[in-house]
Amino acid sequence: MSHARTRVEILEIGRGFMSAKVLQVATRLRLFDLLAERPHTGPEVAERLGLHPRAVPDFTDALVALGLLERDGDGPLARYANTPATARYLVRTSDEYVGGMLEMYDARLYRFWGDLEEALRTGKPQNEIKHGGASMFEELYREPARLEQFMAAMSSISGANFVALAERFDFSPYRTLCDVGGAAARLSCAVAARHPHMRCVSLDLPVVEPIARAAIERCGLADRVTTAAGDFFRDPLPRADVVTMGMILHDWSLEKKKLLIRAAFEALPEDGVFIVVENLIDDARRENAFGLLMSLNMLVEFGDAFDFTGADFRSWCTEAGFRRVDVVPLGGPASAGVAYK
Repeated sequence: MSHARTRVEILEIGRGFMSAKVLQVATRLRLFDLLAERPHTGPEVAERLGLHPRAVPDFTDALVALGLLERDGDGPLARYANTPATARYLVRTSDEYVGGMLEMYDARLYRFWGDLEEALRTGKPQNEIKHGGASMFEELYREPARLEQFMAAMSSISGANFVALAERFDFSPYRTLCDVGGAAARLSCAVAARHPHMRCVSLDLPVVEPIARAAIERCGLADRVTTAAGDFFRDPLPRADVVTMGMILHDWSLEKKKLLIRAAFEALPEDGVFIVVENLIDDARRENAFGLLMSLNMLVEFGDAFDFTGADFRSWCTEAGFRRVDVVPLGGPASAGVAYK
């Protein structure tokens, strides 16, 4: 529940950009990868990362104070090491690496959020388009290496939600699944791994297909998870017992959201089910701060895109013809919206 903030908490929120930037830069500099080799002193960190001597010990000690590094000893000979959490989530060789998202925050969103006030006043995106560039998706699809990094970042952030969906939703009445906008096929693989009877197809643009195929091969699930190439705004969706969209609907305007919901409805048989995984905002719009901030991020990125409540999703699905809609919490700010045909 929301609660009244103290003076200290208000100031902590206000200076949150400082903590965020320290973490983002540490990730981009590969500090956590360096410390995965062995603990280093502050001067060793500065030398290896090409930092000015003035940067340490403030930079490394700030990360200690933020709970992101451990330090053995005091003074110049003190040695810095990863915490269990940073070793797990911020070292690139980890299967649970989430640093790609932090690097995207650093490279793109940090700058764009500096123009939040303009976004609030104009309702227009503040990303590359504002300065005459291409849209985020156009930029990504133009550079395969950057696209693969983005897909890995999205997978790392959403992976736990997809595993939770596979564990908490009863897939036993169904046999086939189509994940729309499936990126690196993380949702399809999570469902197939948990439910051996399921056959899944991950649908995305042709440029994404090789990335998804490689990910499926790494999971050893190529016998039950396949890929399909298509544009979900132009092409009919493949028919399946279950149609899923993981973090897709929030990228679009209300008109396009409804179009995608209708496309899912048409692709399903009677008694089929449509599932979205989103940071669904609580219906009273008081508690899911992350969902609300992400909705503001959609304004900054796209202008007319937005995150939404479970009640919003229920209304749109009912309008499209679905007979019942449930919300299934997945842990943290994420939930599944489940619409039954």
